Amino acid sequence: MSPLNPTEPPPSGGVLVEVTDGVATLTLDNPHRKNAINLGMAKQIDQFCAHVESNGHVGAVVVRANGEYFCSGADTRDLAASSADPASPEAVSRTSAVYGAFVRIGGLPVPTIARVVGGAVGAGLNLAMATDITIVTPDTVLDSGFLARNIHPGGGHLSLLGRATDWSTTIAMAACGQTLKGQQAVDKGLAHLAIPEDEMDAAIATLTAAAAADPELTRRVMTSARLELGPPAISWPSALEIERGVQMWSMSRKGKASWSSRGPQR
Repeated sequence: MSPLNPTEPPPSGGVLVEVTDGVATLTLDNPHRKNAINLGMAKQIDQFCAHVESNGHVGAVVVRANGEYFCSGADTRDLAASSADPASPEAVSRTSAVYGAFVRIGGLPVPTIARVVGGAVGAGLNLAMATDITIVTPDTVLDSGFLARNIHPGGGHLSLLGRATDWSTTIAMAACGQTLKGQQAVDKGLAHLAIPEDEMDAAIATLTAAAAADPELTRRVMTSARLELGPPAISWPSALEIERGVQMWSMSRKGKASWSSRGPQR
């Protein structure tokens, strides 16, 4: 892997990018600060998203981190600077840059998978929830984290929690400071799988295989999914109409002969 912009590294920490066989991997590389995201990293995440959006050969994205912890949230040095004058344009710009990067992840045209080890707190949990699929270990801790720092959640945190889990769990985490660990996160809808770390890469490879093999079809499926499921979700009859034309496109691409069990006839 290599830095996205090696000529302009952030002051501390960075983001590494790799694209292999249709899968783009984004790696947070700030392990000495538990991969806290600073402004330089947020900029690199934004650039990574722009690359994925414009590269039709990418069919899936994996978000992971170096070290033993996925992401402890926004860099506390940036939070401290913003707390001096929270209403200032500079403070708004700082928080908007970090949260805006997560919104870009959440709107990518391909399936996104978060590989979460150690823990995800605050904005780090936002990043994990911004992806389509989250995989954790049995010991991974998901923590809203904002309450512990005596600040209100940000970045659409409550909305992200609410669309993944139920009202009670959302309030228990965001307003009461409760955490979820491993299988609990799966049971509550905040994660897809809880498996040992040494099994995670194989599981992710299985999940990304079909998407990466046909990026064009994958991107059309994801567009339909976002239109249909929202939020807000649309009605079944409306979904039928959204899917009709795209399915016809896929059938035309497939061709009549390919339906034969004997394969294309010569």
